[in-house]
Amino acid sequence: MRKRAAVLCGAAVVVAGSLTALPASAGTPPAARSAPAAAPAAAPAWKKCPTEHYPALQCASVEVPLDHTDPGGRTITLALSRIPHTASTYQGPLLVNPGGPGGSGRTLAGFVAASLPREVAAQYDVIGFDPRGVGASSPALDCAPDHFAPVRPASVPTAKAVEEANLARVKSFADACRTRYADLLPFIDTTSAARDLDVIRESLGAERISYFGYSYGTYLGAVYAKLFPERVRRLVLDSVVDPDAVWYDANLRQNRAFDARHRALMAWIAEHDATYGLGTDPERVEARWYAMRAALAEDPAGGRVGAAELEDTFIPGGYYNGYWPHLAEAFAAYANDGDTGPLLTAYENLGAAEPGAGNGYSVYTAVECRDASWPRDWRQWRKDNAAVHAEAPFMTWNNAWYNAPCAFWPTRSLRPVSVANGLIPPALLFQATGDAATPYRGAVTVHRLLARSGLVVERGGGNHGVTLSGNACLDRHLAAYLADGTVPRGGGAGVADAVCEALPDPEPLTSKAVPATSRGTVLHGLLGSRG
Repeated sequence: MRKRAAVLCGAAVVVAGSLTALPASAGTPPAARSAPAAAPAAAPAWKKCPTEHYPALQCASVEVPLDHTDPGGRTITLALSRIPHTASTYQGPLLVNPGGPGGSGRTLAGFVAASLPREVAAQYDVIGFDPRGVGASSPALDCAPDHFAPVRPASVPTAKAVEEANLARVKSFADACRTRYADLLPFIDTTSAARDLDVIRESLGAERISYFGYSYGTYLGAVYAKLFPERVRRLVLDSVVDPDAVWYDANLRQNRAFDARHRALMAWIAEHDATYGLGTDPERVEARWYAMRAALAEDPAGGRVGAAELEDTFIPGGYYNGYWPHLAEAFAAYANDGDTGPLLTAYENLGAAEPGAGNGYSVYTAVECRDASWPRDWRQWRKDNAAVHAEAPFMTWNNAWYNAPCAFWPTRSLRPVSVANGLIPPALLFQATGDAATPYRGAVTVHRLLARSGLVVERGGGNHGVTLSGNACLDRHLAAYLADGTVPRGGGAGVADAVCEALPDPEPLTSKAVPATSRGTVLHGLLGSRG
């Protein structure tokens, strides 16, 4: 889905046990130095791996312990990328992460280096990495490659048979992960991934690192800072996970936020009735969308897009409004003319799982099911999601089934890490007020928990991942912070230290379309959806 999203505009959603769990205490991870000493990490052997857009990109790998409490035991391999610094002033490594969990960060290094002001990027080695289990790292998880093959059962369990079909599907996924990766699953979690970052730091020969994470990457960065506060130089968190809601509650809150974002899309379509002909009343436009979903549940478009696949196609619009014109065209063609062609195209580019997507989902599930406790009684899931669905019917049940393997996961869960931190240098946080994937309250919470941090708010924005996507005001704050550590103080509204106005919503494709090469489109292709 990550790459397909970029293709459309160019023509990682938040979610215990037979295996032994690692010890954990509530809010207090094992001390960063409590494990036996490991052999020094070997320096990466960098080799050129240029791409069309990032010709200076280099690649390497580093070995890390599978179990950080047993550093002399089995090792696994992490894939790295780098855009090396070119300035005489060198500020060390800047590790970047696109979120997920399960997102590959190797290409993101090239994007970040190319999108920052040249004089700032030139002072860093921008380091991308595939976290444990992801992408080019080895071993890479893929429990059930065809898990998202169309046509799936409808998401909303309007009948017992629909609920049972979905339950069988998610149980099958959990069983497949147990069968294929029983030796790995107890070690696929955020704390282990954070310890990996410190091995990467050591392999780079750096006393401290800077870190820039989007979405789930904000939680990973905050956990790293908690474990290794003396190793943090600068910390940028964009679209901030609420650490108090990891992960079950976060999903329930997401559902309401995505419903609001979906209604914003319906209102935008109504504003452009001259183009789409779906009506000028947002509520009636929304009713026509739900009628489309009901019709597709009975007769999937092209034998591929049923109700669940329609939701998959429109969920990316909650992450990035640059997709709205494409989604509106697909909606209008189907609703007005019965034409399924544009809808099938939108599904292939935004909703369909591309080859290899099973890896990202498998790591996503493994991390989130292991990181924190989930209800093991399905009746609790049914009760909670039915209540939220009554208020927010757009993606509540789709999201529930996406995360439901955690109800049957074969490892026992850890407890979330308390990221409260008064030992690191001032961090810089960025957040859109209408972000659906990581709602605004998460940034407010982390701003409070990270002493001396600064919060820059994009007022009126609804996209997820807001820096380096075209908002010059946000990017000025980012560049100043990475250049010399400048953190804004005051001048904002409420808890914010600085406020930037959101960019305008896009225009329909028939007039001022979002440029195919816009930074926002490229970034959101890298960040993907559900991460």
